[in-house]
Amino acid sequence: MAAAALRQKQAPIKDGYKSNPSSAVVTLSSSGTLDSSSITCKLDTGKQIHEAQQKIAGLHQKAGGDDPEISGELCSGDMLLEALVACAGVTLKAVATALDIPIQEGTVRAEGDLDFKGTMGVDRNAPVGFTAIRLSFELKLEDGKEVGEDKMEKLGKLTERYCVVLQTIAKKPELSVSLRGTQESEAGVDRTLAWGQKS
Repeated sequence: MAAAALRQKQAPIKDGYKSNPSSAVVTLSSSGTLDSSSITCKLDTGKQIHEAQQKIAGLHQKAGGDDPEISGELCSGDMLLEALVACAGVTLKAVATALDIPIQEGTVRAEGDLDFKGTMGVDRNAPVGFTAIRLSFELKLEDGKEVGEDKMEKLGKLTERYCVVLQTIAKKPELSVSLRGTQESEAGVDRTLAWGQKS
């Protein structure tokens, strides 16, 4: 019954993408803030998500999911961008501290373009995953200390170089995927199903 309900929910969405392909393209975004108090990045989240005891991953609305402000469910794409914002923000603050660049406050923002025709199986030629990601920083420096362009350039380059999430996305790591399932047979013996692949 769950399979039928999901198909029924996704069918009109898929039909919409077939008749209007551009409606499947969406830009997800995440942002965070920096301040002078610590080497941290505070992520901005919706009220319902912020109040949740734990983060729950679910389908994006473009794939048949519910409104995240109501369900509290996050799309994994949003979580990826959150991880990028968090890592980049913390890395930038650490590098700025080491270079003695006094950041009073700042905003970190990541945007990613996603075509749901790929992940929904509507168009086999459409990519699955982000086609573009843009990471940006808006910084306000403390008054009284001169910071030259060379130092700002160094801050940007070192942040890019040492941000773990950014470098993981930029340089595809060796990946392996495995799947294992067990099911009790009628005779009471567990049956194991397994699949694995390196990519």
